[in-house]
Amino acid sequence: MIEARDDVTLGKLSLTYRVLFTSFLLVIGLGLMMAGAQIMLTHGMADGKPGLSMNDIVYSYYGNRSGSKLESALTGKMKAKAGDDVKFTMIQWVRDGASAAEWEKVGPLFEKNCASCHDEESGLPQVAKLDVARSLAETDHGASVASLTRVSHIHLFGISFIFLFVGWIFGMAEFNQFWKLIIISTPFAFLVLDVASWWLTKFYPACAWFTMIGGFGYSVAAMVMFATCFAQMWLPRWTKK
Repeated sequence: MIEARDDVTLGKLSLTYRVLFTSFLLVIGLGLMMAGAQIMLTHGMADGKPGLSMNDIVYSYYGNRSGSKLESALTGKMKAKAGDDVKFTMIQWVRDGASAAEWEKVGPLFEKNCASCHDEESGLPQVAKLDVARSLAETDHGASVASLTRVSHIHLFGISFIFLFVGWIFGMAEFNQFWKLIIISTPFAFLVLDVASWWLTKFYPACAWFTMIGGFGYSVAAMVMFATCFAQMWLPRWTKK
């Protein structure tokens, strides 16, 4: 049975607060869509093919250990950044030992195809420098522990605050109390699973499934809360007369 457990429900809010909450939810929803697009453009291209797959997740966190970091990048997310002949020359240079004697030949290729993005201001590795380019000859072990630590704490802090406020708004919905508690807590549980799966995949690639499950879980919970809040704030059945 659907019932309101609190005195203040979404349908009884003043127009001021309905507009405020709706504006917040719309911006947060747009932000979540941009986050999804960013994932598709970065992790989703790790295997060189559009769309997020298990290989993308494995390559991003465990690495593509069949080749070097440079080869993984040029056959994955950086595939469109250079022509096939240029990529072949760069990869062959790495496979041949990344010789300094051959840098005069391959250095200009890095400068032309990579330096515009990998510059000092971008914070990305300046691959047009010999020592940096040679470091890319190492086997691709995916995300480093340092980068995982940095991204993990950003996600745990940032996304937790998003779901705190979304859950607070949804808490004023007329909804079965048991299911309301489940839906409010679900995004937090799946967020922890999502972040934990990055670390598990770093060492055990079969755990990439948990990344897919985590992202799907809190996305579904968010959609349920968003749809319920919009409906109860604006549809005549729910709003006060």
